[in-house]
Amino acid sequence: MKTCFSIILFLTTTLMFSQTATPSTDTTRGQSEINYSKVNNTVTINAKTPELLQTAGAPKAFYTYFWEFGDGSYSREAQPKHTYKKAKDYDVRLWTTNMYSSGKPPVSRPKKIRIDAATDTDNSSASLTTALDLVRNREPMPEEDIVVVMRYKNTKDYETNGTLHLFYNEAQFKADNFEMSDARFYHNEKDISSSEVIVANDIVNTDYFYASTTRQPYQFKTIVQDSTERLNLPLTLAESQAKYRASQTIAFKNMKPNEERNLFYTLKTTPEMIKDTSAIVTIRGVYVPDDNYQNHKVKDMEMEIVTSHDPNKMSSNATFLNYRLVRYKTPKFKIKFQNNGEGPATTIRLETDIPEMFDKSSIRVEDMYPKCKICPKEVVQYSCLDTTFTDTQAIFTFKNIYLPGSEQKQVKDYDSTKGFVKYSIKFSDDFHKKKTKSRTAIIFDKNDPIITNYSTTRFLPGISIGAKTGYNSYSDLQDSKSYFIGTTVSPYKSYRWYWQVELLNSFHSYKGNTTVREENIDSPTGLFGFQRTTTEQSYDNIDWEIPVLVRYNINNYIGLGAGLQGAFSVSEQKTEHIKVEQYEGQQSEINLLMNTFETENEITNSFTHFRTGLLIEATAGFARIGPTAGLRYVFNFKEDYNYLQLYALWKF
Repeated sequence: MKTCFSIILFLTTTLMFSQTATPSTDTTRGQSEINYSKVNNTVTINAKTPELLQTAGAPKAFYTYFWEFGDGSYSREAQPKHTYKKAKDYDVRLWTTNMYSSGKPPVSRPKKIRIDAATDTDNSSASLTTALDLVRNREPMPEEDIVVVMRYKNTKDYETNGTLHLFYNEAQFKADNFEMSDARFYHNEKDISSSEVIVANDIVNTDYFYASTTRQPYQFKTIVQDSTERLNLPLTLAESQAKYRASQTIAFKNMKPNEERNLFYTLKTTPEMIKDTSAIVTIRGVYVPDDNYQNHKVKDMEMEIVTSHDPNKMSSNATFLNYRLVRYKTPKFKIKFQNNGEGPATTIRLETDIPEMFDKSSIRVEDMYPKCKICPKEVVQYSCLDTTFTDTQAIFTFKNIYLPGSEQKQVKDYDSTKGFVKYSIKFSDDFHKKKTKSRTAIIFDKNDPIITNYSTTRFLPGISIGAKTGYNSYSDLQDSKSYFIGTTVSPYKSYRWYWQVELLNSFHSYKGNTTVREENIDSPTGLFGFQRTTTEQSYDNIDWEIPVLVRYNINNYIGLGAGLQGAFSVSEQKTEHIKVEQYEGQQSEINLLMNTFETENEITNSFTHFRTGLLIEATAGFARIGPTAGLRYVFNFKEDYNYLQLYALWKF
């Protein structure tokens, strides 16, 4: 009994110890808690956030905040103060993003705030300087939601009813990057996405009518109201529908002059979202301020795919390029940075790698922040952006600027601490189809450099179709004649290694085995005799050869290849010629030919004579695209079917 008790005690103790010594891993996200204090209809809000996990080697980690107050307004401040205009319940939402911190951004639940009494007066000042704007709470990241705010303003001097379009999921990507998980409207906007719009010209040439599933057609007159706006709405919508796979259309009413409104969208990233951290995706907004006219505004918002929320980043729209059309493209790159110090930066130096495939002298600065002039050759005291070059880099230097730090006292506008340089660059006169990588070292004043991610340029494989013809020489077959014509498929103008698949149709004729058989027979005269039977075979085949090989371009003119090949006869015509000779007398004597008989048989088969083998080859000419001549040797695993192939090939 004591022994049994001791065993039970030992097992229980071991189990408890193992459970204590191996704690379970917490795979859940952290949670931010919304807190607030209220004085009448003014609310001060803050958040209790999880402890940050500092990324080794990065600047000090911190949170950014995006508040949605539940009445159509928002803030990026850490502890905003907001005054409500109506007495009701409001759902306050928070999105926090961890910068320079490992782990996923924390989540939060909406907090309901009750306002018991308020005065419906509008004392807010206008903040929109344009009629349409798109903002987001953070850069898109796989498995994270982002909030997109469509901001629009009535710049007319009368009350308007209009339409808003949001386009997303670019057609250039194979899979959708986003799903629309929520849309929040605060001014009685209405989703009319199900009303398909079709353009039709009326008899009156100055009018366009849009037929829809509703009873009343949308009418847009071509009378010009504002020359700064786009005028051809049907063209804009058609272009947008071709560029994007998904959209949402919102109708609004009774918008007063100078009034500003916000629409809030929550976009969920899909599992199939592009994972390239140097890629740029876009979302487009189209704003029709007055449904009586075609005048409209278009706003495209670029977003960089990220795997961590670091504000110092390099991205490009040249992530995937079509090599056939690349000569007509001018890639654009964007370098983003943020001053995370406790004081302002006056000099910011961006040392950017320029791959050899690009022409450094063609660099053109498209946009920048802080906004300033391009530096002249002489030394100046005003703010400017200077561009210099080394053998492998372009160096952009902001001089005499003021960029506040995110940790600087009394700095509440988080975006004011960010900057960027956007530049375009042309390709060199001679460059190859190969992947490139570049990154930027960002130096604030005299601090240590911060290194960005790699911005990668890749080329789509493309397809090159080739026309091939030539002659096959079979040394082990009698009277062999083999001509072929076929096609090849390979990636377009590959740099070094690439695959190639071929389908060759050959017309092959040759002689087969000849057999002679002799035997004794009784002659017609009653004497002994013998008979000789000679059988000759010949073939006329239509063969299909399917080589699959790997090729390597040594340079622009010489290429090598090796691979496997399968072949079979699609049509085989075998002809047997039989000659029978009968002789009188013994075989060892001089005989007298008595009779001769000749017959011919034809046998036709399909899909026979399957064979496989190895091949090696070399080409000379234009190795990547255009005409080449080649020499190939095929080692067939079937006896007597090794052959040498001479061919000419033109790749398109």
